[in-house]
Amino acid sequence: MLLSRVADSLYWISRYLERAEHTARLVDVAVDQGLGRASSFTGSAVERLYQSVGLDEESQDVAALAGGALFDLANRNSVAACVTAARENARQVREEISSAMWEQLNALYLRVRQMRDEGSWSARTHHSSRAIIDGVRLFKGITNGTMSHGEGWQYLQVGHYLERSSATASLLMLFVPGGTGSPNMPEPRDQVEWVTLLESCSAHEAYCRYYTADVRAGRVTEFLLLNPEFPRSVRFSAVRLEAALRSLAGYSARTAGRAERLAGRLRASLEYAQVDEILSDDPQTYLTNISRQCSQIHTAVYQSYVAYPIESALPA
Repeated sequence: MLLSRVADSLYWISRYLERAEHTARLVDVAVDQGLGRASSFTGSAVERLYQSVGLDEESQDVAALAGGALFDLANRNSVAACVTAARENARQVREEISSAMWEQLNALYLRVRQMRDEGSWSARTHHSSRAIIDGVRLFKGITNGTMSHGEGWQYLQVGHYLERSSATASLLMLFVPGGTGSPNMPEPRDQVEWVTLLESCSAHEAYCRYYTADVRAGRVTEFLLLNPEFPRSVRFSAVRLEAALRSLAGYSARTAGRAERLAGRLRASLEYAQVDEILSDDPQTYLTNISRQCSQIHTAVYQSYVAYPIESALPA
């Protein structure tokens, strides 16, 4: 059984890197959509994307917003801050990860720091974002190919899929009809905004193969929320999250079933949901509840595997 500090570090490596990739992808799409537009993005898909990463200052231009999301270390959710935190966590558990994992994460950290220090990224935002996305994806591939799929790997999976579930649900809250997540932001008005949402989740091609190119609000919501096969849907992530927590429970000598039960409840609520019922009822409340359940699972993971009472780890 792993030490709690090791479990904590592995869990956060995946959460931070998933957050970094998600932010870089949103910036890439937002900059592409914002080219040639005015600096104020009120009511547009571009504003929604920046708002989803905590940047909604209308007075800022594209470069300032992108810089804040990518390289501002004062912003704890920026790519640079997340990659730095992931590297620090990996440094503390070098004995639990493969050398190839460490080398790739360290190379990504140095690449991000170089782009930030040089300041030339603003003229090549797409190139910079893609380099970050590819670097994170390479780390994930190296992890799956070089690390034993035991207890430590399961902690990485828990962090990975919990972060992804929460991020996709939070992004959907800013787009779904009747639940924009902000009283000052109108609902998406045309297909372009829904295509932007799909691209932000790397889902446009997969959606077109599943539904054809007919982009509709209900179908987009169903695909990103309830699709059982697309890897960035909330349902897909919830299934993988529950499986990882079930595996961890088998490694633990303590009673650690609460996180698994909460993940099972989240998975069941998605497996038996119908998108027409969600949209006709209160989609904002439904998505807010998903985010709340993700927070509860995070708390339960900490209580069971990280900040548990010492008495529970002693033999009976």
